[in-house]
Amino acid sequence: MYGPAGERYLDLISGISVSNVGHRHPHVLAAIREQLDHYLHLMVYGEFVQTPQVRLAEALASTLPPHLSCAYFVNSGSEAIEAALKLAKRLTGRPGLISAVDSYHGASHGALSVTGNESFRRAFRPLLPGVRQIRYNEPDDLRHITRHTAAVLLETIQGEAGVRVPLPGYLAAVRRRCDEVGALLILDEIQTGFGRTGTFWACEQEGVWPDALVCAKGMGGGMPIGALISSSENLQAFTANPVLGHITTFGGHPVSCAAALATLHVIRQEDLLAGVAERSRLLRQELEAVPGVREVRGRGLLLAAEFDSYAVLKPTIDEAIRRGVLTDWFLFCDNSLRAAPPLTISEAEIRFAGQVLREAATAVGAA
Repeated sequence: MYGPAGERYLDLISGISVSNVGHRHPHVLAAIREQLDHYLHLMVYGEFVQTPQVRLAEALASTLPPHLSCAYFVNSGSEAIEAALKLAKRLTGRPGLISAVDSYHGASHGALSVTGNESFRRAFRPLLPGVRQIRYNEPDDLRHITRHTAAVLLETIQGEAGVRVPLPGYLAAVRRRCDEVGALLILDEIQTGFGRTGTFWACEQEGVWPDALVCAKGMGGGMPIGALISSSENLQAFTANPVLGHITTFGGHPVSCAAALATLHVIRQEDLLAGVAERSRLLRQELEAVPGVREVRGRGLLLAAEFDSYAVLKPTIDEAIRRGVLTDWFLFCDNSLRAAPPLTISEAEIRFAGQVLREAATAVGAA
């Protein structure tokens, strides 16, 4: 990336977990240009079968088990969450929704209602009723999942809480509890999907599949797109009583679908998943060597480097940006530095980022 005067920047956060295959990957650009020459927006109510949507849906289904074979395309992660909440209530007829403390699912009304940080929600109340937060990684709290619960919505790995990875067996226990009471399990893979943690979906590493999966961010190669993925039977609930029970004018835009399909193909054809573990190991080493860092946690190329405080971290981030490395903190963990680079980042680029962060931390006296 370059500034207006030719300044060079290394993006260590992928535009917040968006540019998984890097900025302006040539195959993604080629797919966008090709689709531009065919058509842009068309009717949205099923009057036409659109090739970009169909091919993307088929490709997504190939990454998932048979009960997650149907994709409903929207424009963003927040929109996908809204669709998932509506689907859960429609399928179960129940009022209750459960999410996790310090979860982040978006800023639209329903998504904000299930976001688990009161400081983020307070100014916009009243929000959706019937929402309860449980503590992530606390098995005792699973008792709050009852036969009044329509769905449990969890991030596979909590992002804005500062990259909190599920403890062994935790998501499996949530899955069992949902099955016991007939609640849907919805996994939010908006930040973790499309290879960020070393497998195409983070839940693969837990051996747990949800009833519905939500994705966005890294899906579009830089273009806006999201999806709610579930079974065809489940998504049929949107087709009647009322007809068009969930609609979106621009969801599944052909250009965004073409870009997303190209992104998926790049991840496969360039075997990007195979390199995530080694890049993660090296990036951890570089972050651990930064003055002031107390802990590095996460999985794959979604990492958090914890400092003592925001007062120490923020000047380090600002200085790093001045020196050419873009990074950030987390909404609900403002003493931790975000490291979520493109899956295409090279060893040399990781070492450069580490050097800049060390110099920045030293310059501002972070140690």
